[in-house]
Amino acid sequence: MSDDLSRRAVALGLGSSLLLAGEASAQQQQTYSRDEILAAAQHFFGAGAEGLATVVDHVFEDLGRPNGYIEGNEGSGAIGVGLRYGDGYLHRKGGNGTTRVYWQGPSLGFDTGGNASRVFTLSYNLRRPDDIFHRFAGVDGSAYFIGGVGVNYQRRNNITLAPMRAGVGFRLGANVGYLAYSRRRRINPF
Repeated sequence: MSDDLSRRAVALGLGSSLLLAGEASAQQQQTYSRDEILAAAQHFFGAGAEGLATVVDHVFEDLGRPNGYIEGNEGSGAIGVGLRYGDGYLHRKGGNGTTRVYWQGPSLGFDTGGNASRVFTLSYNLRRPDDIFHRFAGVDGSAYFIGGVGVNYQRRNNITLAPMRAGVGFRLGANVGYLAYSRRRRINPF
């Protein structure tokens, strides 16, 4: 009886190990690896974007493997109160095609200047493309001079967005605000 029980325990242990390995493999198939993201970001920004690999490594260390990303462009400006407008395309691992996305939002803080940026946003826990169409709060500390790459995190419920920006212009400061992602371009940032 004891041998039979031991065999069952071993079989159950092996079965659960295989099941967990299968779940981990399925999760990896639905997420992007660091190398996939770095290659896509380098292609999008151009190979000359300084600090890109360091920023990607930092985000992967903090948040892990993303299941999507947005490639886009934006413009922003601020004198204490700021506005940001952008547009791009959402790509999801295992998803069909791309989804057009627009974003706009206000900010408030010790922030002055303006910039135009290319934005590569990693998305986490985005189950469906429609889940992006909400407001995402975030804190941004930026120093845009002639170039460089910066990142901040935006969160709503269990979804996290990590926009990486490389731009031109002059913007210095820190602010709080939100970005509202929408299906159509909107003038009103609220």
